[in-house]
Amino acid sequence: MLLDSSVTLDYYAQAPVPAIFMLRPRSGWAQWIAREEYLITPMVQVVEFTDLYGNLCQKLVIPEGPFSIATKSRANVPDDIDVDASAEILPVAHLPPDVLHYLLPSRYCQSDQLGDLATSIVGTNPTTYQQVAQIRAWIHAKVTYESGASDSSTSAVDTAQTLRGVCRDFAHLGISLCRSINVPARMVVGFLHELEPMDLHAWFEAYVGGRWFTIDATEDFPKGNRIVVAYGRDAADVAISTIFGSIQFNGMTTTVTAVR
Repeated sequence: MLLDSSVTLDYYAQAPVPAIFMLRPRSGWAQWIAREEYLITPMVQVVEFTDLYGNLCQKLVIPEGPFSIATKSRANVPDDIDVDASAEILPVAHLPPDVLHYLLPSRYCQSDQLGDLATSIVGTNPTTYQQVAQIRAWIHAKVTYESGASDSSTSAVDTAQTLRGVCRDFAHLGISLCRSINVPARMVVGFLHELEPMDLHAWFEAYVGGRWFTIDATEDFPKGNRIVVAYGRDAADVAISTIFGSIQFNGMTTTVTAVR
C-alpha cells in the first residue's frame, strides 16, 4: 500500500536553543520512500547525520520566537507483516555482531531482571518464532492499554508490575522479555495506518531465523501498513525531538492516509 504521512511540530522559544530531530523515514527492507518534504519555519541551518542505528537525524538551533517543522512522506509499505512459526531462534554464538547489542539491558528494558517471567511465559514452546509469538500474546492478554498510566520514566520492570501502559510500554516489555531468552529485540517508532486516535506509534522487532520480524502487542492480530521512522534499543534512542534547553511546545499534528 502507498501511504502518505505527515507530522507538524510547533514551538515557541524565548531564546535560541539547540535541538536534534528524527523525523525522516528512510528506505530499507521494510519500506520504500517514494516522496518526501521537510519544511522549517523560519528556515535555519540544518546539519543532517546518521546515528548509530541508521536513523536520519537533523541538528539545528531553534531561533527565538515561533518555530515549526512540517514533514510529509509517501511510502510503499507491505499490507501484511511476516509470520514464520518455524523460524529458529539462533544461538548467541551464531548471531551477527551488528545485532549483539540488542541482547543487552538498556535504560528502559531491564532484561536482566525479567528472566524468570520470560521463561514462565514461553514454557515448553520450541526455540523458534513461536516463543516470540507467545510473549506477544501474553502481553496482549495481560497488559491493559491505558493512557496516562505511565510516563517518560516508566520502564519494562514497572510495566511488568502494574500491567498497564501505552504502546511504548508494551514495546519495552516485549523487548525485555525477548532479550531475556536471548532473542535480539529493538524498538521501532513510526506510523500505523488507521491507528485510533492517530499519533506516532511504537512497536518492536525481534531477530529470529536471521532476520527481523515486526511484533506489536497492542494489536489483536499481525497488521502491516506501517511506516518506520526510527530504530533503537529503547525509547531513549528513538525520540523524534531532543531539545537542549527550555522551550514552549505548542503541539503536534499527525496524519496517515492511504493513497487511492
